[in-house]
Amino acid sequence: MEIELLVVPDCPNETDAAALITTAVADARVLATVTRTVIATPDQARQRGFVGSPTILLNGSDPFAQPDAVVALACRLYSTPDGLRGVPTLSDLRQELQRVAAG
Repeated sequence: MEIELLVVPDCPNETDAAALITTAVADARVLATVTRTVIATPDQARQRGFVGSPTILLNGSDPFAQPDAVVALACRLYSTPDGLRGVPTLSDLRQELQRVAAG
């Protein structure tokens, strides 16, 4: 599985997102290659369909995509049972990793 972490420069949630990915991959017991891509310009954001930082792509798809999301160089918030957070929950990411790994 290819996991790509898309971030804006100096994203305040990048460290948490990277740690979340590491933990979720280990918990889900999937084989994955993780890369990090910095989205620094509006053109890059448009080309990638980037809706905020951090964005986690699994095999090129955003498992947390919202249909009304707008392309922007901005921080991204994820809806969780505890309210809006800067990263998805571990259980949600683990579930998406297992779904993608299952094909």
